[in-house]
Amino acid sequence: KVGTILAIDPGNIQSGYVIVEHDGKEIRKVLDVGKVPNEEMYSVFFSTYDHLAIEMVAGMGMPVGQEVFDSCFWIGRFWEFARVYSMGHPPQKIYRREEKLYLCGHSQAKDGNIRQALVDRYAPGQPNFGKGTKKNPGFFYGFSADMWAAMAVAVTYFDKYIRGIQL
Repeated sequence: KVGTILAIDPGNIQSGYVIVEHDGKEIRKVLDVGKVPNEEMYSVFFSTYDHLAIEMVAGMGMPVGQEVFDSCFWIGRFWEFARVYSMGHPPQKIYRREEKLYLCGHSQAKDGNIRQALVDRYAPGQPNFGKGTKKNPGFFYGFSADMWAAMAVAVTYFDKYIRGIQL
């Protein structure tokens, strides 16, 4: 059965997102990707999708700055909005540590490691991290910065909740 996932990497001012299509066995294509001011995320919520995953902040025992608290504020706003207006499955939280362990096998993985794990899975051997060119777009065409993190949320959600893989 074909389905769609909206995955969000929330930030304190802007958030990255990706909408992907899957066939139950694998994510087959990226339908939309972007990074927008948080106030504009609400229009993204009105896109067509069946599943919603939002990256969640977790306490790691270290002091954090105002940016983290502001991100938490937006996570809560997005969560509440999704609970009220979502037509598909209830939203799920995906923790960054969960993504790192699942995609890279190590909790100390960095953004570059996660990006490489995604490229290895969806665009192996393709140059420019599978982005391609405007004339010949690749699987990850249009991706930058927080959009990779949103894709990591989508893949982790897909494998955990749709494929039923124990992470």
